[in-house]
Amino acid sequence: MKSKLIVLLAWCFIAVAHAQVEKIEPPFWWSGMQHNELQLMCYGKDIAKYDVEIEGIEVSDIIKTENPNYLFITVITKDVKAGKVSINFKENNKIVFSQPYELKPRKENSAQRKGFDSSDVIYLIMPDRFANGNSKNDSHPDTVEKADRSNPGGRHGGDIEGVIEHLDYLDDLGATALWSTPLLEDNEPTYSYHTYAQSDMYKIDPRFGTNEDYKRLATEMHKRDMKLIMDYVTNHWGSKHWMIKDLPTKQWIHQWPEGFRRSNYRMTTQFDNNASAIDSKGCMDGWFDTTMPDMNQSNPLLLNYIIQNAIWWIEYADLDGLRVDTYSYNDKEGIAKWTKSIMDEYPNFNIVGEVWMHDQAQMAYWQKDSKIGAIDGYNSYLPSVMDFTLHDAITVIFNEDEDSWNKGMIKAYDNFTNDFLYPDINNILLFPGNHDTNRINEIYQSDINKYKMAMTLILTTRGIPQIYYGDEIGMLGNRDQKGDGDIRRDFPGGWKQDTQNAFVNSDSQNGRTNDQEAYHAFTKKVLNWRKDAQAIHTGKLLQFIPFDNVYVYFRYTKEKSVMVLINNNTKDQKIDVDRFKEGIKNHKLGTDIITDTNIDITEPFILKSKTSMILELK
Repeated sequence: MKSKLIVLLAWCFIAVAHAQVEKIEPPFWWSGMQHNELQLMCYGKDIAKYDVEIEGIEVSDIIKTENPNYLFITVITKDVKAGKVSINFKENNKIVFSQPYELKPRKENSAQRKGFDSSDVIYLIMPDRFANGNSKNDSHPDTVEKADRSNPGGRHGGDIEGVIEHLDYLDDLGATALWSTPLLEDNEPTYSYHTYAQSDMYKIDPRFGTNEDYKRLATEMHKRDMKLIMDYVTNHWGSKHWMIKDLPTKQWIHQWPEGFRRSNYRMTTQFDNNASAIDSKGCMDGWFDTTMPDMNQSNPLLLNYIIQNAIWWIEYADLDGLRVDTYSYNDKEGIAKWTKSIMDEYPNFNIVGEVWMHDQAQMAYWQKDSKIGAIDGYNSYLPSVMDFTLHDAITVIFNEDEDSWNKGMIKAYDNFTNDFLYPDINNILLFPGNHDTNRINEIYQSDINKYKMAMTLILTTRGIPQIYYGDEIGMLGNRDQKGDGDIRRDFPGGWKQDTQNAFVNSDSQNGRTNDQEAYHAFTKKVLNWRKDAQAIHTGKLLQFIPFDNVYVYFRYTKEKSVMVLINNNTKDQKIDVDRFKEGIKNHKLGTDIITDTNIDITEPFILKSKTSMILELK
């Protein structure tokens, strides 16, 4: 009886001891990482009263904050082999309890992984609105908001399983990379489907699936030679994040005397030499929204936490890139350190930042090694930015039938005249629309000819093209009139109860309509041709001033040349080939990859109104 009591007391002691540590983050790590320091965040009731030692690993620093529920333990991982160790928590030089921790073996050549680049076409989805592969997780006991497909702003049930089930559709379409809006847990009581107000940085939202499901998504994509890009949010978390409810330190987030102050959203204050200090602070430190506490990247503990978290997801899920939300709202020195740390660990990786500005010089400021940024000594180390000025132009160009000094195709031409501002012009992201903009087919009122011209431009000029889910079947949406839910409609066929399935062709029962098929066929043809078009991937751009609303440019390498013609005029136009001899050179024939017809480019030819040609020169 006495021995049983001793065993019972021992088990009670262990149970109490383990309760002392509610979380350790990162939950595990890897041996052989480039960076030799790892900072463990330990959370538990009054855990700061303990001293710490780790068997076989040097503890170089222990940081305690004003909150006794946190310990930040920095350890040296250099030359530490993969395996499990014990973290010993001590009081009065005696071990009170221990917590196991694991360093896993690193995947071979993990550090040399290759990120997305200009050879890719990125397909952007909102997972809640794309496809529902597992209806059992539409609602979950661990999260507040339940599925309600009738609510445009509610959760509809799309998930990771739905994405996996339709990877063959994306592969067949010709997409080579997938960017999903965030998948981490967002436990806001309403409007949580967009998942930009995250409540746990180490956990996939259970309504999307599990961490293992996300890892499986990457594996299935890699089988198809496709790349997975994670949407990462550094600027803000969600108000329901467990750490926001019990802050490690007041400096973890930006604090205001009145509790909440909205950002002024004036990103120009980040580099304006004439900006007032109060306005600069109002941009960087102001909250994006009431449910999105603004994170303080100038705080070393927070900065280290999000650096390690991003690296953890890259390593764990085997990611091929990051898209960073609201990049230019962060503390600019902090976000530069964050970016550099990731790129130092993965030198061939790629990260694209959302810099939603309307001036090329201002956007170029944020790209790595920018000469503009160097004026004030700043380097973001960010490889890629998004080309919002081209997006701005595309939303109006093809509704301007008659050209003038500043209307029509000249807007595309003028956009590219500023390419000299960017240090790496082929590494910028191009898009006709995304989850925050009106649908391109809404803007062009379902005119497929305008869609084809816009996509011809996006898919053949310099940079990395990105298309938004559903654009390839003509989906519509107007956020100005009907809100965000309208531009984030469910993809038809993603739910078993859908009466139509646009994932399958028009020959199939309840498949794509004839109109949807026309959009899809064009997109598929150009995307699949682009896969092997080296001149489009890395070639130089040679452009000619548009006349009569006809824009002509070439993409060329030493071996290959492609001639692109876009007639945005309401009338057919004769193409005077003599004017374009600089690009045509000695070529005599061009094969239009859109129509599979051969064009004699030694003689003038007709380009029909509101059409485009993509000519492979021979």
